[in-house]
Amino acid sequence: MRIVILGCGRTGAALARIMAAEGHRVTLIEWNNDSLERLGGKFTGAVITGNGLDEDVLKKAGIEQADMFVALTEGDNRNLMAAQIAKDRFRVPKVIAKVNDPIRAEAYRERGIYTICYSLIGSAMIRDLAYDRPLGSVEEYNVVPPELKD
Repeated sequence: MRIVILGCGRTGAALARIMAAEGHRVTLIEWNNDSLERLGGKFTGAVITGNGLDEDVLKKAGIEQADMFVALTEGDNRNLMAAQIAKDRFRVPKVIAKVNDPIRAEAYRERGIYTICYSLIGSAMIRDLAYDRPLGSVEEYNVVPPELKD
């Protein structure tokens, strides 16, 4: 599988290393060269330095042949914008974006962009652990509960 990952924070670096080690063709896009140290010396994928919202940078990363695009920067706006470009402009089959805001995550999920919302997942897991309940699936946890909808 050809995978393009935007963002070399802890999650982006870990995902890039794991997917490359599993034999996938991984290209990571990052604007801050210092962040690339998180990849370590065994990373076998490619690295493109640049802005992941720039179509030329995305093309250089191989987005036109990508099977999956994952946006993992710290900013919801950047992740959602990049995900939309990957999905709508380049027709990448699988597009995933990390989104911190639960309401925005749900809105974009309804538009066909799979979103991962750590705040929803984490809070639901902690709730279940507090009540000694068995842990559920990510799918169960990645949904905005009624209490958070005005």
